[in-house]
Amino acid sequence: MVQSQAWLDTDQTPRSVSFCTHTIQQREPLIVENADRDPRFAGSPLVAGPPYVKSYAGIPLRTPEGYNVGSLCAMDTRPRRFSPADVAILSNFASIVCDELELRLIAQVDQLTGALTRRGFVEQAEREIARARRNGRFGTLVMIDLDHFKLVNDTYGHAAGDQVLRALSSVISSTLRPIDVFGRLGGEEFAVLLPETTGDDAGFAMERLRQAIAAHPIVLENSATLHVTSSFGLANFTSGTTSFAVWLKQADAMLYAAKAAGRNCMRVAEYN
Repeated sequence: MVQSQAWLDTDQTPRSVSFCTHTIQQREPLIVENADRDPRFAGSPLVAGPPYVKSYAGIPLRTPEGYNVGSLCAMDTRPRRFSPADVAILSNFASIVCDELELRLIAQVDQLTGALTRRGFVEQAEREIARARRNGRFGTLVMIDLDHFKLVNDTYGHAAGDQVLRALSSVISSTLRPIDVFGRLGGEEFAVLLPETTGDDAGFAMERLRQAIAAHPIVLENSATLHVTSSFGLANFTSGTTSFAVWLKQADAMLYAAKAAGRNCMRVAEYN
């Protein structure tokens, strides 16, 4: 009786007659014992035609913040009654799924800075690469490294270093566009992906960010005030870029060139 949603051709199903859409829009389980007699679904192509869903029980998948992000459901091709025990089992499974989703989110978001983890950033970047190759509109990968961060830790301690990383992350996040991707690759090294933005446009955007970081005072818990700077390495993704690893290597090379040039500056990969 219990089937995965994967066998439904959901792309062809209007949301107004989708069982799961109705489930997500409410806080309680959605129970439909006979879809032919339910005015919300009697005309649904999923009921009148293949796969001929006649009964449905769906549990909203709710985040800890109270947002419904999906549903876990059981369906049958004949009318049936779902007992309280059936609903309880589905609810338990839904709780397990929500826990797994939360763990995956934790694995993708850096808990100190709120940026994506390296794993999360790479996943987002790979999706952006695939999208860019489909539409032919490429972007820019930016590596950002906090200058002389070891000196901050050695002078003020690691707690102060963490405060500086959080402040830097806040400046970057508030400066970027909603479509930009921001991640912490490790230590004081961050990365930004600028979709559909290359050349001078990417350079101007990152120069504004470099200046914003340098102009942002950081007041530590001991009342000391720090002014930090960062170095930037930029690389455009072109039709000749074979993989994200190659793209990252190009941006990283530009980052080291910026640091070798005295830090608090930007270097951009040149293409023949």
